[in-house]
Amino acid sequence: MAKKILKQIKIQAPAGKATPAPPLGPVLGQAGINIGEFVNQFNGATQDRMGEIVPTIITVYDDRSFDLEYKTAPASGMILKAIGEKSGSGSNLNKKVGTINRAQLEEIANAKMVDLNANDLDAAVKIIEGTCRSMGVEVK
Repeated sequence: MAKKILKQIKIQAPAGKATPAPPLGPVLGQAGINIGEFVNQFNGATQDRMGEIVPTIITVYDDRSFDLEYKTAPASGMILKAIGEKSGSGSNLNKKVGTINRAQLEEIANAKMVDLNANDLDAAVKIIEGTCRSMGVEVK
């Protein structure tokens, strides 16, 4: 018999650096998850992605066990890493923070393809272009 799902929790945590301290600890504690076990499992699985924010979906079952599903890093973080900036523009129409070319867009779109709602690479590139424009990054 399949386990009954109690809830699903979506979190974003730095890869390999999850701790039982807030903000993760209280969220996991309310869900009834063994926080130490989660921290060990998450940090072990994301050790190779240090420096990235890792979106994760935690599925909690009725016997207090859980499954983790790791997603790719947010597109905005990948774009900022590609242009070498710390943050996007607060005024995207007036102030540009950098430029990105088609090859970089395709590289980001290929990495994000599994998490995007796109059928082909061109559609994925257009989604990433839109994120760039909203961040004040000029697309060449």
